[in-house]
Formats: sequence, C-alpha cells, structure tokens
Amino acid sequence: MSKIINIAIDGPAGSGKSTIAKIIAKKLNITYLDTGSMYRAFTYYALENNVESDDKENIIKLLENIDLVLDKDEIFVNGKNVTKEIRFENIDKNVSKYAAIKEVRERMVNIQRDISKGKSVIMDGRDIGSVVLPNAEFKFYMDASAEERAKRRYLQNIERGKEVPYDDILEDIRLRDENDKNREVDPLVVCEDATVIDTSDMTIDEVVDFIINKVNG
Repeated sequence: MSKIINIAIDGPAGSGKSTIAKIIAKKLNITYLDTGSMYRAFTYYALENNVESDDKENIIKLLENIDLVLDKDEIFVNGKNVTKEIRFENIDKNVSKYAAIKEVRERMVNIQRDISKGKSVIMDGRDIGSVVLPNAEFKFYMDASAEERAKRRYLQNIERGKEVPYDDILEDIRLRDENDKNREVDPLVVCEDATVIDTSDMTIDEVVDFIINKVNG
C-alpha cells in the first residue's frame, strides 16, 4: 500500500477489535498498534509496584519511569516481556480504573501518535477515532451483545488454559462497559463518521472482508 492511511477501530471489551485489526494489518501490510495492551501494561506495572489507581502522585512517578516497547505481538515494560502477564484476570478487573486516569491517557495517546507518524497504521481501542486519530481516513465501531462478548472471552480463556466462570466474565464485561462509556476522560463513543459493525452473528473472515472492502473502495 503506497498511500499512507490510518484506520481506527473502536468498540467495547470483547468485540473482537484486536483479532480483526491484526489480520487486516497483515493483509494490507501496515503497522498494527494494540493500544489496549499499552493500558494493560501500565496496569500491570502499577499493580506490581503496589500503586492504587487513586494514588495520583505515585501514578505520575510511574508514568515518568515506564518504558513501553511494542514489538510485533509482544510488549515490554522496562525491558521485561509482559505479553502473557497482561492477559491475567487481575489485569482484566483493574485495567478500566487505570485507563480512566487523565495523565495515563495523555501519556499513552502521545506514544500512540508518535508511533503512527508518517506511516500507515491500524489501531484499536476505546478512543482511537475520537481522540488518538481524529483525522483517520477510515473509522469503524465494532460491537456485539455483552453475552456474545463474554462467550468469546470465555472460549479465549479456555484456549489459554484459564478457567474463569462465564458469569464472572459477563459481569466483568458489563462493568467495563459502564466504566468505559461513563469515564470523564475520553469515554467510549461512536464517532459520527464511523461505520458501525455489529459482529454478533458475523465470522472473523466476514468482518475482515467488510473492512478491507471499505478501505479499498
């Protein structure tokens, strides 16, 4: 792809954003940035340092000292590969709290914008089309029922060898939806210029083809 393009994919937890974005990045040969993993990595860093989400002073210190590196499908915090750790249940339960902090979001957004400069990128998250890449040529909002998203997360956990009850996952997803949509800083919204895709009854290939067809015109 010779022309530089930006693709923004937003949506709630478990809607399939990351899975779809990774496949599209490979098919279009463009850079993929998993912004959610960045917030998960910071949450991991904060929990490892016993810094609560309401401890603003120490949150700022952590932001000053964190070195986040994304290398393909792996993420490193201060040189440590935390790719597996950031998918643990304790991160699932806490990431929304840390991701809602103004200073955390500002730092992550700056990193995301720096990475996207001068290259074609596809990013997924909660505020990509509205905040990180407001001028993106293509914006999509992926959604699915909470029950369907919980089912996907449950099956994903089984594949990873994690046994988490479906009802617990459903409750967590509903709570995260509430937090994401109602936080004061950069809440999850549907951009006016975004194409909404309900993936509840769509296969991964169908969603990928739909987005690529839109991008290719």
